[in-house]
Parts: sequence; structure tokens; C-alpha cells
Amino acid sequence: MLLTGSPVNRLGIFFFYDAQGVVDDYVTTLLDGFRPHFSEMTIVCNGKLNDAGGEKLSRYTSNLIVRENKGFDVWAYKTALDSYGWDRLAAFDEVVLFNATIMGPVYPFSEMFETMNRRDLDFWGITKFHKVPRDPFNRSPYGYLPEHIQSHFHAYRRSLVTSKAFQDYWDNMPPIESYYDSVGLHESLFTKRFADQGFAWDVYVDTSDLEGFTYGPITFAAKQLVAEKRCPIFKRRSFFHDYADTLDQSVGNAALDLYEYLHDHTDYDTDLIWQNALRTMNMADLVKNLHLDFVLPSRVGTPIPEGRRVALVMHLYYMDLLDKTLAYASSMPEGCDFILTVGSEENAELVRKRCKGMPYNVDVRVIQNRGRDVSALLVGAGRDCLKYDYVCFAHDKKVTQLSPYSIGDGFAYKCFENILGSKELVSNIIDHFERDPHAGLLAPTAPNHADYFGNFGSKWGPNYTGTKEFLEELGIHVPLDPNKEPVAPMGTMFWFRPAAFKQFFEREWRYEDFPPEPNKIDGSMLHFIERAYGYVPQANGYYSGYVFSDRFARIEITNLSYDTQTLAASTAPYLRATINETCDAVHKGFGLRAALLFWFKLHLVSKPFFYHLGAKAMSVYRHIKHPHDYDAVYGGAGHLDKTRA
Repeated sequence: MLLTGSPVNRLGIFFFYDAQGVVDDYVTTLLDGFRPHFSEMTIVCNGKLNDAGGEKLSRYTSNLIVRENKGFDVWAYKTALDSYGWDRLAAFDEVVLFNATIMGPVYPFSEMFETMNRRDLDFWGITKFHKVPRDPFNRSPYGYLPEHIQSHFHAYRRSLVTSKAFQDYWDNMPPIESYYDSVGLHESLFTKRFADQGFAWDVYVDTSDLEGFTYGPITFAAKQLVAEKRCPIFKRRSFFHDYADTLDQSVGNAALDLYEYLHDHTDYDTDLIWQNALRTMNMADLVKNLHLDFVLPSRVGTPIPEGRRVALVMHLYYMDLLDKTLAYASSMPEGCDFILTVGSEENAELVRKRCKGMPYNVDVRVIQNRGRDVSALLVGAGRDCLKYDYVCFAHDKKVTQLSPYSIGDGFAYKCFENILGSKELVSNIIDHFERDPHAGLLAPTAPNHADYFGNFGSKWGPNYTGTKEFLEELGIHVPLDPNKEPVAPMGTMFWFRPAAFKQFFEREWRYEDFPPEPNKIDGSMLHFIERAYGYVPQANGYYSGYVFSDRFARIEITNLSYDTQTLAASTAPYLRATINETCDAVHKGFGLRAALLFWFKLHLVSKPFFYHLGAKAMSVYRHIKHPHDYDAVYGGAGHLDKTRA
């Protein structure tokens, strides 16, 4: 027990790592919360630290150690402990090791320290990980993971720090070469190691009632810990956690529940989350964990605030679709601006006549037939977009390569219904941008019906490197991963906040920047820009997400449910058994053999699978056999139309 009536002589050792060496504001907020409770602080940074970051961290300590990014957090802590030596460390009542994987404080840390000061302990933490009956890291001498204090916060009392067992532990710390080593050799074993030697421990947040509910309450019961147990911290990882693991252990609600509770019911500034997340996390992870898929009403609208500047930029190519396309355009708020681009003066005259009498400020512009809808936006409308608060970009769409034509028309229907489905829907999309200052782009999701199913699970195709290089040309550096799906408007129809697109409009675009007709079926500048639409907002502090009208969401849910149920009914029991067998084999060291066995068995999936998914399998076959259909599938910028070539 620490003396609660006198100041506690407490040392704080903070471990920091950021791939870019940037210290975001959530870090200084965390340190500001802890600073009153430390007599002294040391900060260890693995890897680089930029000048601004160094200046920020130096406000908290004169002992700032920047070291090679080696040994993960464990050896960073060891470096700090070694810099003091055991004699100096013995002078402290308590030594606290904590790191930048946590955010807070949600509640004053004084509540936690005052509570724990009254407990007779040798070491303690904020949260614990419950016992796991197996060892996923293949490091534990017990064959399982013991319950343990999570290493994002360890507090060691003098009774432990001065013990030979503790000093020997750190003096003989083995090399830590991987995340698995860090957790498997240190974090998961530390608590049991010293508890078995008679040292008393506990955690501030009691999660004994969650035993059996989850192994990791800080991840899968985060809102409950904050709302019901006054947990003062939460994990950054909540917002980029591997979604396969999330769905393995939950229905996927934890991160959204946490964020909404923090935003609506606490004083924690959730802008701090966005600042770090949009700089450091992959957009695909954010979309999944925070469920950036928004279903908005299509029959009940929201008043649009006065003074908002709203525009529709629409490229019109097919005059036989003009009436149908303008019917969707009429969902825009009356009095807003239309910038309509066409490929000839003849078409311009026709469009002007059809728009006569519409309650909009109509500007019809003739553009060159080079660059398709991409040049229509970036050259035809260009910097004029920056005059507006919100812009909807759309274009007519005709897919003639697929038979029957209703397949391609379904893609166009999905795009239009989810961005211009009704006046009420449009007002609610604008309201979403109004209410959420982090929203930068909202688009329909990619199609998944009929022949499009063959591409639904595709990721970047041949477009990853080109998109990355194009973004770098714009000065954009955001987390990209070729193994994670691009978050982008694959039909190139979307709503956006022009402030989130400024790099696009600051560039001097020329028609010569775009490939001439006939266009490549894939891997062209048009395809790179189409995907870059989703990432330029991220670099400017905005997210890209997906939007559905409530009416179309009914269709989408039915489609996805049907496909998922059909897949599950035919394959889930078989695959589950095979995957478990594979994992067991991998843990026993038979990785290659197990993988080969898995894929061999996968090809023996029962005939009912192909019977029930015959149309889907055929669409995949057609896609492989006829790759030129790619643009008909993911069509916006590059959709192949022989009449345009």
C-alpha cells in the first residue's frame, strides 16, 4: 500500500513509436493526463522522431531517448530502466511503464491512482487479458496463455523493483524479434511469472464478470469498460483491428459502440481519434471497424441550411438516356448549380433545351472526348468545384457488353438510386456532411449481382502501383496495402466535400493527361484516378465511406444475405473443419503440407455448392475467360464502350 496522505514518488516511462515520427495530439493529451501523477518522466522513442515531435515530447522530460527500432516495446522499456540503474530505480515508490497504443484519459487518472494507492500490491495494471486455453503464439511453456495484465500499462511498486527476481528478469531479457515474441515471451507470461513467486497483483478495471464473454475486454467490450467501469483509457487498435478476428469473436459492433459512446457521452475529444486514424490507418480497416456505411432515409428529408453552396457536376454522353438521367438530376435542391458536360455543341443544344424551365442554374459545357467522366470532372468542372460546400458527381452509364442489358442497367440503377434517388435522400446526404465534419466522400458500393460477382472479391487488380505513384505525384502519402480492398467509388458516382479534394483541383489538368481512345481495359490513368478519389480526402483529414438509400439498402441486404447463406450452407461446416485442421498443422510445424492439404480439400467442395451458385461460378469463369469485361464490371472511368472508342 502507498501512503495516500503524502506525495507518491512515481516514475513514468513512456514508450512511443510512429512510423513517420509524428506525435499526434492524442499523445500529448495522454501525457498531460498522466503528468500530475509522475515525479519524473522518461520517454523512449523507437525509430525516428521529427523535429515537431521531438519538441512536443521534450516538454514532458529532459530524458528523451531516441533509439533504433529494435526489440519492440520490451527493449524500449529495458533501455529506459538500464539508463537509471537499479539503485536509482529503488528510490521511487512506483515505476510505471506505459505506451502510445492507448488513448485517454476519458476520466481523470486521479481516480485510478487514488484507488490503486490504497491497495496492498507489488504490481498492477489498468486492464487484463483473460486466460486463453491455447497458445496462439507458440511461446508459452504452459501450453496456454495465462490471464495477464496488458502491457500498455504496468505499474511496479518498490517491493517488486528491488527484488532479485525482477532485476534478473530485465537483466536477462531475451531478444524480441517480433510481435509474437513481445506478447508470447513477455506480456502474456509476466503476470503469472511473478504471481507464482508470491508477488501480489491486480488491475484497476475489474472484468471478472466478463470471464467467458471475451478474452480481451478492452477490445471486445470497450464501451462497457468505459461506460460501466470508468476505464480511463481505450485502445487505438479498436479502429484498425483485423476484421477477420473481429467477426471470429463478435458481431462487429465493439469499435462503433465505443466511438459513439465517447462522442455522445464523454468529454473526450474524438477529433483526436480521427487525427491519428486518418494519418496512420488503412481506410479499409476504418470503413469496416467504424462501419462507415451509411443508410439514409429516402422519403423523409432534412432541411438544408441556408447559404450552403451545392452543385451537381454531371457528364452526359448518351442522349438516348438524357430524360432518364435528368430525372435523377432533378433530385437536387432547387436553386443549386448544374455543371453539365457534353462532347459536342449539338448535344449541348439538346441538353439546354431539355433543361429549360428546370429550377436550377444550368451551365452546359462542351468538353473533349478524351478522359471520359474523369476529365469531365477534373477539366470540365475543374476548379469551379472549389466554390461549393458540397458537390455531387454523376454521369450517364450504359453497359452494352453484358447480356441481357438489364445486368449493366442494374449497376447504373445502384449508383443513381444511392446518390440521387430522391430529393429527400439528397437532403439527408447533405445533412450527413453538415453533421460530420470528417466526411469527405460518400459513394455507392461496388455491384455484386450477376457477372459483377466475379469481381466483387477483387482488390486492386493491376492498379495498386499506378494509384500509389499517382497519389505521390499529388503529394499524398496515406496508408495503402495491396492486400486490402481499395475504398473508392468504383462507379465514379459520388458526393464529395471539395475541401477534401483540393489536390485534385489545384493541379493544372489538360486533356493530354488522359489516355486517348480506345482506352486500355484496365491499369490506365483513368483507373488510378478512380481509386485515388477515395484517398485524397484521407490525406486532408476526411474519411471516404459508402452511402445507401434506405430503399436500396433493402435490396442490398437481400442480395448479400442470399449469397452469404448459399455459400455458408454449402461450405461453412466443411471449411471450418479444414481450417482448424490447417491451423493445428501449422502450429505443429507442418505449414506447407497443411496448406497444400487445405487447398486440395477445398477443391473437393460438394456439388451442391456449384449447383446453388452456378450463375455466380459462371460469372467468375466469364471474367477469367474474358478479362475485357473488367470495365463493364467496375466501370466508371474505364468502362469499355465501343461507341466511345
